[in-house]
Amino acid sequence: MLFGETIRVALGALRANKLRSLLTMLGIVIGVSAVIAVVALGSGAAKAVNDRITALGTTLLTVNPGQARQGGVGFGGGSARLTMDDADALRERGEKILAVQPEMQGQLQVQYLNKNTNTSILATTANYLEVRKFEMSAGRFFTNTEDQTRQRVAVLGPTVVENLGLTNPEAILGETIRIRSIQFTVVGVTKSKGSAQSFMSPDDQIFIPINTGRFRVLGNNRVRSIGVLAPSEDDIDETMAEVQKILRRQHKLRPGRDDDFQIRNASDFLTVASETTAVFGLLLAGIAAVSLLVGGIGIMNIMLVSVTERTREIGIRKALGATKLNILFQFLIEAIVLCLAGGAIGILFGVGGALGFNRWAGFNTEVGMSSVVIAFGFSAFIGVVFGVYPARRAAGLDPIVALRYE
Repeated sequence: MLFGETIRVALGALRANKLRSLLTMLGIVIGVSAVIAVVALGSGAAKAVNDRITALGTTLLTVNPGQARQGGVGFGGGSARLTMDDADALRERGEKILAVQPEMQGQLQVQYLNKNTNTSILATTANYLEVRKFEMSAGRFFTNTEDQTRQRVAVLGPTVVENLGLTNPEAILGETIRIRSIQFTVVGVTKSKGSAQSFMSPDDQIFIPINTGRFRVLGNNRVRSIGVLAPSEDDIDETMAEVQKILRRQHKLRPGRDDDFQIRNASDFLTVASETTAVFGLLLAGIAAVSLLVGGIGIMNIMLVSVTERTREIGIRKALGATKLNILFQFLIEAIVLCLAGGAIGILFGVGGALGFNRWAGFNTEVGMSSVVIAFGFSAFIGVVFGVYPARRAAGLDPIVALRYE
């Protein structure tokens, strides 16, 4: 039996049982599409996190309060504190520091006319836009003078504007809102950072001058974090050392005692985020790949049934001169064609599903060619692996026994 004829016979057998062939491919279709869609979701999430962290600036250092510790054991009954005095010390003594941006935070009720919302109130300095890479969509940010004189001015995030019942940011400029029953004049609205799905959205917060927040709203001297700008990426390590030295002296920490604060840079956050998303991506892709194995087992079962049904046909072909290799090759082609066709259909569904998640569900997705190639190649591999046993069983049938099979 010629090579071309063997292929035609195999394809003819699949066409003769269209419904069975489609049902057999279903497992591969689901497996390939699931792998591509899940990997696209994971890649899109990783890219979104990386872009967001990178947008903060590669020279940004963030100082957070940590637990006071001695010899690796926490003491003092809780977390250490960062205060405005620490920010002032960094601003006055830092030689490598370009900017210092402390911030206080509280979750408070905000009222505008007959609308109200509960949102994050962020008291910070006038250089917030520079340090945190924010932009304005309407109006302006408050000034250093307004901060020093404790003016009651506020800058709203776009989500807050929507929650207050407005669609046009310009409409709220100059209007009065109440924060903890204190009147504030809205002077600006920030541009969206595109992270409405995150737990703490930068779009859902109100910015007020830090001295106003410190003395009129929040009523304390404790800061949540301090942003510090290094001159360049090459100076990050030196700037971190300088910040550590200043804060240790400010907190009167003796030699040998651990720091009661943490200094993070953008690359640290990027590394942690990348590792986390990579682990979850691999986990989800592995779960999706299980369906490919299930599809392969389904193909093997159907091919075994097909061998049983076509025992007499195999016997006739062997009697007419077909060799074991011809029979082996025929059934192997059938299994591979089923997997390749299922893989091709799965690619269409997987890519379409990923694009659908992006367009209608709002998820960040990124379809990579590598995931498509791997999924398609794996489906072909499954066709070979799970098609070998039924093909060998068919090729090994004795022609006399096969002809007598009822």
